[in-house]
Amino acid sequence: MTASAPVHGTWEPHPAGRWEDGFLSGNGHHGALVFGDPDIERVVVTHHTLVRPNGRDPRPPRLAGDLPALQDRLLAGDTAAAESFTDGRPHQWVQPFHPAFQVRLRRPSGDRPDYRRDVDFTTGAVRASCTGWTSRVFVSRADDVIVQQVTGPGLTLDIDLDHRLPGAPAGLGIGHGAVLTPEGALLSLRARYPDSDRACTGVTLVAVTGGTTTLVPPGLHIEGARSVLLLTRVHRHTGELDVVEEGRALRDLPPEYDELLDRHVALHRTAYERVTLDLAADPAERALPGSELLHRPRSAALLERLFAAGRYHLLSASGLFPPRLTGLWTGDWNTAWSGAFTTNANLNLQTASAAAAALPEVTEAHAALIHRQLPHWRENAGAVFGARGVVAPTHTDGESGHTYHFAREYPHHLWTAGADWLLKPLVDHDETHGTRDPRTAAALAEVALFYEDFLTRTDEHGHLVIVPSYSPENRPANASWGTLNAAMDLSAARHALLTAAAYHPGPDADRWHALADRLPPHRINADGALAEWAWPGLEDSYEHRHLSHLYGVWPLDEITPYGSPELATAAHRALELRGAENDSAHGHLHHALIAARLRDGDRVAHALGQVLDGDFFHTSLMSAHYPKRDVYNADAAHTLPAVLIEMLVQSTPDRLVLLPALPAAYPSGALRGVRTRFGAEIDLTWTRDGAAAVIRPGRTHRVELRTSTGTESLHLVAGEDHVLTLRAW
Repeated sequence: MTASAPVHGTWEPHPAGRWEDGFLSGNGHHGALVFGDPDIERVVVTHHTLVRPNGRDPRPPRLAGDLPALQDRLLAGDTAAAESFTDGRPHQWVQPFHPAFQVRLRRPSGDRPDYRRDVDFTTGAVRASCTGWTSRVFVSRADDVIVQQVTGPGLTLDIDLDHRLPGAPAGLGIGHGAVLTPEGALLSLRARYPDSDRACTGVTLVAVTGGTTTLVPPGLHIEGARSVLLLTRVHRHTGELDVVEEGRALRDLPPEYDELLDRHVALHRTAYERVTLDLAADPAERALPGSELLHRPRSAALLERLFAAGRYHLLSASGLFPPRLTGLWTGDWNTAWSGAFTTNANLNLQTASAAAAALPEVTEAHAALIHRQLPHWRENAGAVFGARGVVAPTHTDGESGHTYHFAREYPHHLWTAGADWLLKPLVDHDETHGTRDPRTAAALAEVALFYEDFLTRTDEHGHLVIVPSYSPENRPANASWGTLNAAMDLSAARHALLTAAAYHPGPDADRWHALADRLPPHRINADGALAEWAWPGLEDSYEHRHLSHLYGVWPLDEITPYGSPELATAAHRALELRGAENDSAHGHLHHALIAARLRDGDRVAHALGQVLDGDFFHTSLMSAHYPKRDVYNADAAHTLPAVLIEMLVQSTPDRLVLLPALPAAYPSGALRGVRTRFGAEIDLTWTRDGAAAVIRPGRTHRVELRTSTGTESLHLVAGEDHVLTLRAW
């Protein structure tokens, strides 16, 4: 598109002064947060399993026996009936995510000319350098180890593992270990949680080339070395970890930084480079450090870099689990909202680009979380609703999938839509790849079984009633939080039943189709908006950060301008009336995703602008939850690529929509490698004069093409490129 290409990395002329500004690397298991300080270099080590016991009661509340009485009261008009539907326990948070420790390298202070730190998104390597010193860090996908190398003439370093990070509990049981080895030394740090048999232990193998190494407990002193290689792993465990055995495992790895990097890059680069975005940005702006670009919030170069960073961070945070609220990183033990996987919006938004942006690694991590927790989901369904099948929690720490995080104003135990939303990315993946994963099929059947048992009440018209029902995290203006027929619950139940039927043709499918047909339609309120609660008499509360009621627009395809124009108009009116409440980043970008589905480019641009103008991004290009970089949070960073793709390309198994919601600020560009749910790969380019798309089908199929100039049918043949030329719009 332009003389220069988009930048696949970012850089800064100064070390990070705050942990939030540290550059990030990760492999979906281990994470590294790198300050890049040549005097006191710090690498904060994290791992997805590191959650601190907090004395919570992880059992789901056993309320099924009281459910019929609650349903009777709600159906009779008792709008506060659900407030007493509890087992009386206090509000509990899931176990909080925390950092392990920092690997700290100190050297004599002095002038540090020609300083620069950067991160290469294509390799995942973080580098900091100045005259006479270079530090390189990455987290290996191939070997699951944090690799750091420091080089320079006559290096003098003091190295230790330090648990003293912000918020570290005073009662941690700390144990250090340091022994000399033929390579250099082996360091360990064990932190036992207060009042618990659990601990986390980190082990760092230090390989020194040249010079001398001496122990200075709890660390070591190196004098006159040419290079130092550090290999670090951390484990959460019960009892004691065999540090000697861990040291042997690290010693078995290749001893050279470059060889370790090559093994990692073979996996990481392949995934990262599948999709790219070029917005024809100014080459001079592309060369700026990230901190300078962030002061130019409407720069195309900034949006290009945030797209690239979002893909990089999302991939790096996904492996054992998908990303948490903080991705895979934190430098503080007091992580906001426990650093949970929050499933009533945040996780779902963060992983929204996985199928279209060709990151099956993210989807597989998401699937791993679900399939590990299905036994707990079954217990939720039985304990709360007396039903077969599964019900997902709104919050999980990764260990437990039980529902136990709820309170009067957050009755999360009443929310039944979660399993459908969490399984939707797995269905998208199957559609994209033309397969049907038997694990996904089995889970969908369990969701349908839940609805068979749960949907037993009817209204005066013979429609099924979802009771109790909950629209996260809002309430009607004239009723309590737990109520009837939330629009999201209706959409989720209908979608879950029909999707399960598609995966299981036969008598089960007939039964589930019939159940879906008995659900009530959505309601349009007196304002002409799609009502958040379809039950007559429940009044909307518009000033809220969540947009749960528009679930049928995005991520589902239930409400579209093409198949259901009246409902789409009502959904658009609901979007117009929705406030931003506390300016949460996830609320703005959720708004943008829905606006893109409704073909409103101006509203997409406004929602993006709220985030770009709101100072949501740290110089690491990781984001915050609130404006002015308040509360470290990955929602904006990971969701933004999905917004940019949705405004350019949308697909269903039978439809392709090109340039549905392109903001006027980006008149030319190229999106390459995006995947569709009918199994094709697309390269799209556009200018003020028109657009062109190259479609590379993986299977033969007929799809409906929608553009601003009309509708046509495309017959795509597997293996044959199809080239489209679009007139100016």
